[in-house]
Amino acid sequence: GLGILIISPTRELAYQTFEDLKGEQERINRTNIVVCTPGRLLQHFDETWNFSCENLKMLIIDEADRTLDMGFAETMRSIVSNLPSQRQTLLFSATQTKSIRELALVSLEKPVYISVHEKANTSTPTNLTQSYIVCEVPQKISLIWSFIKNHLKSKMIIFIQSCKQVKFIYNVVCKLRPGLPVLALYGTMGQIKRMSIYDQFCRKQYACLFATDIAARGLDFPAINWVVQFDCPPDANTYIHRVGRTARFQQGGEALLILTSREEQGMIKQLEDKKVPIKKIEVNPNYIHDLTPKLQALCAQFQELKEEAKRAFTSYLRSLILMGNRKVFDVQSIDIDTFASSLGLEIAPKVRFVKKGQKQEQSVDTDIKASIEHKNNIENNSEENKDDDNDDDDDNWFTVKRTSDILEQETVNLPEPSEKEKKLTKTKLAKKLRKKNLLINKRIEYDDEGNPIVHSDEEDQSPIYNIEEAKTRLQQIDKTDKEAYRALVKQKHKERRMKEKEARRAAREARRLKQKEEEEEEVEEREEEREEEEPPSNGTDEQERLERKRSLSPVEPKKKKKKQRSLTEFINEDTTKTINDTEQLALYLLSK
Repeated sequence: GLGILIISPTRELAYQTFEDLKGEQERINRTNIVVCTPGRLLQHFDETWNFSCENLKMLIIDEADRTLDMGFAETMRSIVSNLPSQRQTLLFSATQTKSIRELALVSLEKPVYISVHEKANTSTPTNLTQSYIVCEVPQKISLIWSFIKNHLKSKMIIFIQSCKQVKFIYNVVCKLRPGLPVLALYGTMGQIKRMSIYDQFCRKQYACLFATDIAARGLDFPAINWVVQFDCPPDANTYIHRVGRTARFQQGGEALLILTSREEQGMIKQLEDKKVPIKKIEVNPNYIHDLTPKLQALCAQFQELKEEAKRAFTSYLRSLILMGNRKVFDVQSIDIDTFASSLGLEIAPKVRFVKKGQKQEQSVDTDIKASIEHKNNIENNSEENKDDDNDDDDDNWFTVKRTSDILEQETVNLPEPSEKEKKLTKTKLAKKLRKKNLLINKRIEYDDEGNPIVHSDEEDQSPIYNIEEAKTRLQQIDKTDKEAYRALVKQKHKERRMKEKEARRAAREARRLKQKEEEEEEVEEREEEREEEEPPSNGTDEQERLERKRSLSPVEPKKKKKKQRSLTEFINEDTTKTINDTEQLALYLLSK
């Protein structure tokens, strides 16, 4: 049966642990090790009938605080209830929180807290160099691009707050081609692709990985030189987990945190409370390349990149509003127009939830102040009415009751989100009016004397919109349109057939004329050959020859001209040689 059960918060961490234990599992016989996530394990408990944990000896929960942060607290309690009580349970986490202690009380008996660096002066490794830079939000993307260009022979992880920001910055850097492999890892990516990117980044010697907090815990990336935090982490614990990706196993590493002037004081105070040594550094402005013109050109060229910039803009502002620590994160400290321009957007997108959040905060602050004043007044009145010990007990009970009323009053006075009314289409509005049988836009007619004309009840009660009549009218219009369309198609077909007929007729006429010309040429050639073969004769023989030639010729107009021309030449030749008699010449001309 099952011997060891390891629960990890993410699939990447479970995959990494599984790969580490795969070889050991093959070497050790009769030992079953299961590496899984809480949701899938609970699914097996509910659906797999032969899944048994009766022989479980050890339960390991890796990154337990993160597991509870992701909303698996109830799932973990359900899993622990299905496991045998006689077992060894180990909880691993870099940071200890109250939720982990609660889980330990539920799942452990006589728990023992063991700290690896319990007596250490710092919470982070000593071989980790940590520093931070103060940079405003609009200049961040130019700063990170300059950092990548100046560290091409390094392997780095850049943590960004939201998935949409990671996707936008990754696509921008890929289009600008920095000179080293660039990868992205975020939660909305498919599982197979996430595994592939994890393996690629582990094999690369020099690479840049843009990631969300999905890669901040537990994952072991070899030989990481730099961990850069593009956005301020939510708290000091998240910072510790992020920088833990470098300086592992007695290796060196460097961490860089980018903060705004608003975030600097509050975040540095939290890090000092957690014993995190960090120092401030300055950046030479000559090494920073302004990317705003290039980003504007890219957004103008690629519409998809422009939409990604809008989503990244909105996502970042929303993440600031959702942060709990208002002393560190303040959305009002950001110049929205300049920030939008730094992303390549000409106009800042409308962000309605910013104004809505401001109004809600103001109303909540006002309600809290009013409730506190009311509570102070009640406490003052209760102190004045104290007389003896018994009265003190009554007053204390009364004060508690009034405090409960105050809390209820605070709950009632909180602003509730207003529900937007659904817009009705014209069809739905017409049906709604038809059901109510309302007559809207009623027309009143008057006679010449100014008295209103009263119509019959049937006319008054007629509905404003008769659907059946409209259907009939539309059917008639549809029928007329179809007939007109068929007539138009027939006319076009008829015109096409007429054109084809005219073309065929013209082709036949052209062939006939060409045939006639060929026949004429053939006749002329035969006559010329005959003239060359026959000896010269008198006028009578010549006249008979011309008559025979005329009878053989099928074409009249052109042949006539050619015969006249040939006859004239013949007359001229014969006049000089053989024709001497005037009568013979006259007969010849008459025969012509």
